[in-house]
Amino acid sequence: MPQMLEGSQALARAVALCRPQVVAAYPITPQTHIVENISKLVADGKLHCELISVESEFSAASVVLGAAAAGSRAYTASSSQGILLMSEVLYSIAGLRIPLVLTCANRAVGAPLSIWNDQQDSMAVRDAGWIQIYCADNQEAVDATIQAYRIAERTELPVMICVDGFVLTHTLEQIEMPSQEQVDGFLPDFQFSRALNPANPISIGTLVSPDYFSEVRHSHHQALLNAQVEIQSADADWAAVSGRSGGGLLSVEGDPAAKVGILSLGSVIGTLRDALGEYPDAGPAKLIKLRTFRPFPEEALREACAGLTDLVVLERALSPGSGGIIGTEVRAAFAGRSDMPRVHNFAVGLGGRDIPLDIYPRLMAAVKSPSGASFAIFDANLDRLPEADR
Repeated sequence: MPQMLEGSQALARAVALCRPQVVAAYPITPQTHIVENISKLVADGKLHCELISVESEFSAASVVLGAAAAGSRAYTASSSQGILLMSEVLYSIAGLRIPLVLTCANRAVGAPLSIWNDQQDSMAVRDAGWIQIYCADNQEAVDATIQAYRIAERTELPVMICVDGFVLTHTLEQIEMPSQEQVDGFLPDFQFSRALNPANPISIGTLVSPDYFSEVRHSHHQALLNAQVEIQSADADWAAVSGRSGGGLLSVEGDPAAKVGILSLGSVIGTLRDALGEYPDAGPAKLIKLRTFRPFPEEALREACAGLTDLVVLERALSPGSGGIIGTEVRAAFAGRSDMPRVHNFAVGLGGRDIPLDIYPRLMAAVKSPSGASFAIFDANLDRLPEADR
């Protein structure tokens, strides 16, 4: 039965349904509500796990690394500067191929200080070696969290579920929570082939000389590429259980005959869906929801863009001095191909700036412009800036 739940509350319940044995996290806005709700479930006797209070995000990541390495299903969550403080351990978790799940309640990274939503935090650790799945709404976040444990445990790769802070975490939404029986049938008990065991001692995280380091990196890279199969399989199998699909690697909606596509990820997808209906006179477009950013689904993207003449890549972060992060990867996916659409790469909503519905006709107008920068912050008011910074 659908329930009205805050996003953080729904996420906490989804985590609990996966029966984690160890949870460790440090409070940071806007992630705090998730772990608060988990702690309430523990206090009420509805979740039986070790809930460990730590002194920092670095410690939280270290605790769940050790817990999962010792054979326990583990969970943590963070945001913004907390993700950056974790970053050393995030690289270790991924490099050691430790299966666990982390929720990133996406928030801008300072300075200047901002507590509002964009996706700079998760994008800053995109090369740490984690699978990254971005959610358009809270129902997707619930379903993706459950799928994430199966993906992580089958691939022996950690999974980061990225949920827009405040926009989703603090928003009430009608959620269909699955039953414990559904989750138990979908998600087997945790098994880790390299779990530390005093009866059979092994070492992990030892020094690797240059003679073997390249092979380690190749193996990790290949595992992420191969994970695309498991991501799609988990989504399809969960759809059979729940009747809901997140779209696998990516999904396409809108006018199938449209020559213009708009690609984005996260909650802005909901804005764009509404805008397509609100402004029909702006022209037809395909809406491409990028669900999985790591591994980057090049082949699926090329299929989704078939027949397009123009593709707007809309993102909530940037690489200063270079430009768009996703836009660069989109262009790389089409490198050397004759079927590449013209790419219009824009950042919007940085630091939590509102993204109104009328962004859609403005984007469609920008597509018709005969020239323009390869990247721009679309909603920046340059009149506010000194001449040298425009």
